[in-house]
Amino acid sequence: MVQNLNTKVPNQTPSMDNKKRKKAQTPEAKFQFELNSCSKSKDLSAAISLYDDAVSTKTRINQHHFNALLYLCSNYVNDASLKGTALHHGFRIFDHMTSLGINPNEATLTAVARLAAAKGDAERAFELAKAVGNYGSAPRLRTFDPALFGFCELGDSDKAYEVEEYVNSSGVMLEEPQLAALLKVSAKKGNADKVYEYLHKLRSSVRCVSETTASVIEEWFRTGMGSEVGLEDLGHVKEGILRNGGGWHGQGWVGKGDWLVRRISVSAEGRCCGCSQQLVCVDINDEETDKFARSVANLALEREVKANFNEFQGWLEEHAYYDAIVDGANVGLYQQNFADGGFSISQLDDVVKELYIQSGKKWPLVILHNKRIRGLMDNPSSRKVVEEWMNNGALYTTPTGSNDDWYWLYAAVKLRCLLVTNDEMRDHIFELIGSNFFNQWKERHQVHYTFVKGNLKFQMPPSYSLVIQESEKGSWHVPLALDTSDETSRTWLCITRQNGQDAEATTCNSVDTPILNHHNTKDAKEPQEFSNGVSIMDSQVDENSATSLTGKRKER
Repeated sequence: MVQNLNTKVPNQTPSMDNKKRKKAQTPEAKFQFELNSCSKSKDLSAAISLYDDAVSTKTRINQHHFNALLYLCSNYVNDASLKGTALHHGFRIFDHMTSLGINPNEATLTAVARLAAAKGDAERAFELAKAVGNYGSAPRLRTFDPALFGFCELGDSDKAYEVEEYVNSSGVMLEEPQLAALLKVSAKKGNADKVYEYLHKLRSSVRCVSETTASVIEEWFRTGMGSEVGLEDLGHVKEGILRNGGGWHGQGWVGKGDWLVRRISVSAEGRCCGCSQQLVCVDINDEETDKFARSVANLALEREVKANFNEFQGWLEEHAYYDAIVDGANVGLYQQNFADGGFSISQLDDVVKELYIQSGKKWPLVILHNKRIRGLMDNPSSRKVVEEWMNNGALYTTPTGSNDDWYWLYAAVKLRCLLVTNDEMRDHIFELIGSNFFNQWKERHQVHYTFVKGNLKFQMPPSYSLVIQESEKGSWHVPLALDTSDETSRTWLCITRQNGQDAEATTCNSVDTPILNHHNTKDAKEPQEFSNGVSIMDSQVDENSATSLTGKRKER
């Protein structure tokens, strides 16, 4: 029998549409729907009218409704035509919310703090921000913004510093806008020590500053208030640069006299086109390096056989003179994903020999799994290469069941040396380490490589870092954020003393870039640097002092 498709089948159950219609007709649902429309269209007047109607009809208003209304009010405090309305109704709505016994959350208190700050009451904004924890919510940076910016605008630097201290104690990190505001209020107060402090906070947390922040920095140096502050005893300046990884010393203002502030470009080699100073590739400091090494070791000990990794740590302590670590598996398997591809010992040997030559005949350390070594030793030609590495202390084999990533990473961090690998270290094991200074360390220490038609080419760490730099002479170089990928168009602030030796303008000319831009600061009897005249710890570069250092190898 063929069914007639035009025949209507009667509904066997109540219509869901009828239920939805009935629900939509409740006062609470209608209020919610219309309030959402006001929020989307940012219609403050309509939202206030809707709220007043809900109050008069005794419609139930919950925390979410109050937050939406308060958020709308706080968004109009910068609109001169609606500021008064926004403030009046905003505080009225909040008072109603508290009278109903509805607890606020972080969003509630942030919105009301914005209202208070707009009214000029930064103190109340601060109290509201501090109260967030009382309601089981965690404060966010936006929670403290009204108080911090409010005190800065009022010129109350002491209260602004108090807010900063509270923010830090809450585990919240300040970002560029907040640091720029603190820098600005410190500059207006003529507090040179605080200006110096916030310049370094910007250096450590912001790589390239915005135009707004750059203007604040320029204004301070051009006012003349910082012309008479400066260290007379420079004994600790060089030590500070060495200890901190180069690019800054943190000892205080250096020199006296008016400042010369220029907007300049920097050559591809890192030479300032304003004062001719060579910028440096900034490393993480000693404290950060030690912390980094400990975190890698702790994670490795949790995941590796403890005795194996402990043995490696002990061995490394006795052989702490390498200038380069090689991720053997990464190099040997590079571009080998074809039919006859396999582990290329010739590629790995090319890397080893090139590092040996460029470093003034110092052998690097190759980290390779013992399973791989066993396979190489079965081949007579490969065995000859491996035995050469072994005889020269250039090989460490990781034990069965181990992850050699932990070994080469720990060695490179612990010895403060170069790491040759194309591994971008984005795996989950590297995520465990965190990115506090991991990326900065990679920029300074990782050496990429490629083989073009069988020819090895190293991509060394950059000759300079895109970060605020403070020189031994007291000058400053500040990179501005760039909207394009064309690095040659980046603007820098060049700030020098007008009576300083580095204040004269210069033309950017090409300079020779050393092949291996590395310096090992660890005390040891073995040679500590590659054959070049560049030390990452120095604020200046001696282009003509390239030397080849050799030394007796310790027995492995």
